[in-house]
Amino acid sequence: MIRECSNHGYYADDHLCPACNSEGRFIMRTGERDSMARRLALVLRHAPEKFNLEMDINGWIDVKDIIKQFKGSNEKRNHWLRPHHIRAISETDPKGRYEVRANVIRATYGHTVEIELDLPTENIPNTLYYPCSPDESENVIEVGISPSGRSHVHLSANIRSAAEAGHVHYALPTLLEVDTARFVAAGETIWHAGITVYLAESVPGEYLSIVANDHPEYELARVHWDEEE
Repeated sequence: MIRECSNHGYYADDHLCPACNSEGRFIMRTGERDSMARRLALVLRHAPEKFNLEMDINGWIDVKDIIKQFKGSNEKRNHWLRPHHIRAISETDPKGRYEVRANVIRATYGHTVEIELDLPTENIPNTLYYPCSPDESENVIEVGISPSGRSHVHLSANIRSAAEAGHVHYALPTLLEVDTARFVAAGETIWHAGITVYLAESVPGEYLSIVANDHPEYELARVHWDEEE
């Protein structure tokens, strides 16, 4: 669920505000949040035209237009939906998938539609990480990383985040370290998108190296996976 604390804003998955331990105002149920979040991802990342919505060149769509189309023929079912519900979903997303400014919203990463990024490019970490198939790692080191279905390459801020992203697709992903300090010094651009997500148009193999399987952070991730089984 999502609730709102009058002092600290929106928070998720708890009755009490994590900052002050007070019971906030109810905003929406978990099922409602998850359903709307899936629709938002479809609209803001992949197919705004499915809801007859127009996205500007930087990926922004008017929140009121989204609400109107989400209600559509299900006005009775979604009669509760208001702009503050969209903002609540955005502000409580643990990965920072969305950004709201005034009356518009966009996805910060994960696009398959072409947009022009105007995300921050300052204070990029010296190293970022990318997960890939163990069978393809040597080839990726040779030819580099390309978006493969998305508009940009998605890089992770740390080994744990890259491992979790890779584990969605592979039991034990190979992790690649990106020398972003050299990459940026060579005149290339990296954008800061989500909380731990960074974007690049592509990454040549000369900036890549393989993270050792016995790296302490990767070992911690594997221990966590074993505990979940």
